[in-house]
Amino acid sequence: MRPHPTHTGRHWDGSPRHILPRRSLQIAANSPSRLLRAGQTGRCRHCGNRIDWYPRPDDRPIALHPTEVATADVSQACRWHLSSGIAHPHDDGSGWCRLPHATLCPQQTPHSRTSNPRLTPLRRKLALRSRHLIDTGAFTPQTHTPATAAPEGDDRHPARPVVRILLVYYLGEVPIEDMHCVAQTRQRHRCTHPILDPARPAGRWMLLPTQPRRGQLALPDAHMAVYDLSHLPYADQLRWRAQRCTIHAATPTAADLALAGWQPFDPLLHAAHIHTQLPAPKRHHPRRR
Repeated sequence: MRPHPTHTGRHWDGSPRHILPRRSLQIAANSPSRLLRAGQTGRCRHCGNRIDWYPRPDDRPIALHPTEVATADVSQACRWHLSSGIAHPHDDGSGWCRLPHATLCPQQTPHSRTSNPRLTPLRRKLALRSRHLIDTGAFTPQTHTPATAAPEGDDRHPARPVVRILLVYYLGEVPIEDMHCVAQTRQRHRCTHPILDPARPAGRWMLLPTQPRRGQLALPDAHMAVYDLSHLPYADQLRWRAQRCTIHAATPTAADLALAGWQPFDPLLHAAHIHTQLPAPKRHHPRRR
């Protein structure tokens, strides 16, 4: 008998196989947010419940409860709404709104301004789910670390560097060498290329004065180690702020699978991450033959 090869377009009995065409989703060029819906979900590190990350108008991320709640059940100070992927701290006039996860987190004490008896069943539901995750071993809560705790590393190797991009100070989540691109590849995975490109001019470590933000009191005259990128071309600084590699910087249609790891630097809130010494240059050890 001669073997008959199977046809991918039909089933084993010869009936046609209906294959839906694969859609390629893209973000509009005029969209203020490049983040895909798949990259917005996460887990609270304190209670283990699901949260949705969204950027604010000032590019700061905020964790919102994944479902909408009735506007009448939420106080005016906790109402948020979404517009084009951006979270705004007020309601949009409809009967539904979003609220920060911190107001419902069972591991945090509810504030008098944010507590509402109508939200008690929802907070109790999250507490039961958190307890179930802890009892089954699926989640281990992290302890609350004070803001004045010393960061990992030392003055010679900052774990969270202060970077100046477009004359604005930002605080990074990881060291400069560990920053990776947040864009989505064609295989629908996050890009693994680093932001630091050896073929392009990089930043330079400098000792710059600690500048207070607008509306803050004057700080003592001190200098801190800053990874300065202000001497780079404007396009390269935009690439660093968007946290994209050189390949995806040239493809603006590629969406993001994660939020950029930048946080506006505040010298009062981030005093533990201020380093007064420049990092030591890394030594390249010769390979053994």
